[in-house]
Amino acid sequence: MGKKGPYDYLIVGAGLFGAVFACRMKAAGKKVLVVERRDTRGGNLYCDRIAGINVHSYGAHIFHTSDKEVWDFVNRFAEFNRYTNSPLAYYRGKLYNLPFNMNTFYSLWGVTTPQQACVRIEEQRRAAAVAEPRNLEEQALSLVGRDIYEAFIKGYTEKQWGRPCTELPAFIIKRLPLRFTFDNNYFNDRYQGIPIGGYNVLIDGLLDGIEVRLGMDFFEHRSRLEALADKILYTGSVDRYFDYCFGRLEYRTLRFETEVLECGNYQGNAVVNYTDAAIPYTRIIEHRHFDGSGPESRTVITREYPSEYRDGDEPYYPINDVRNEAMYEKYKMLADADSNTLFGGRLAEYKYYDMHQIVRKALDLSKREL
Repeated sequence: MGKKGPYDYLIVGAGLFGAVFACRMKAAGKKVLVVERRDTRGGNLYCDRIAGINVHSYGAHIFHTSDKEVWDFVNRFAEFNRYTNSPLAYYRGKLYNLPFNMNTFYSLWGVTTPQQACVRIEEQRRAAAVAEPRNLEEQALSLVGRDIYEAFIKGYTEKQWGRPCTELPAFIIKRLPLRFTFDNNYFNDRYQGIPIGGYNVLIDGLLDGIEVRLGMDFFEHRSRLEALADKILYTGSVDRYFDYCFGRLEYRTLRFETEVLECGNYQGNAVVNYTDAAIPYTRIIEHRHFDGSGPESRTVITREYPSEYRDGDEPYYPINDVRNEAMYEKYKMLADADSNTLFGGRLAEYKYYDMHQIVRKALDLSKREL
């Protein structure tokens, strides 16, 4: 069968998945075209430059992985710094280290040994007396007890999901890691960092020499674009691809409030989570602490507000409850039956992925295609 159009692959979306796949296809000698509805590359990795500081426009992104192939791959296109994610939690006027570790337990209870911390947690787990957790609250109490749940989980989670923890399914929290060392490194992965110069450097490296058309909505030009290539990689919302024939999948979205401040250091850390229910935002990001960019006299902060998803918003977090998962499975059957279209990424697969997982899946898909 002859070629359908001038391109081997049409890639819908210039985010990380699309960029990695495009890079691998080009390296194999394939002709690819990338179309992106936004005016910027990189999807939610896009960084803006404000007051000389690299600003993570769609929320904080820290690359971390234990997959050496993935780490070596991204380092071919950008040099990474040694940033280590060590967020703080603000609760009732006090700051606590995250993840839950001996520094957290010391600040919370005054305990100084792992044995003392274990005893305190086990006492509270027994007091909760939860045999079969029916909701997220009971799941958290059965894992970490009342104090940690009330201080660090309840308010933050209810803001994040917009509903009480007693109404959220238990499976949202499969585990809550407890670290009985004085280690504030949030991730356990072997490799961690942020591209020097911001994520735009990584995306531009991946898409170097590849035709990218920005400001082009695939659905507005669908028939014309589909005729240009033999196969399509689609990274957008899977329900929209099939014209919402089974209904609309649900998401939570985020609103960002970014501010330039006339000081060089606002909070002393890149990420501070606000776990009090009364504070409307979930965290404040101070971007300069990711890479040290910008003048000493100014800083840029972003407050992050979760909210209900409305049509036209950015879909961030899939609501993977029973109803939505059942709906997604119907869409997946249609996607699997479409031999000319590949589906990849968090929106196309209706699943939250970290960046290293996206790179791994895009690399694996490209290997299967080649």
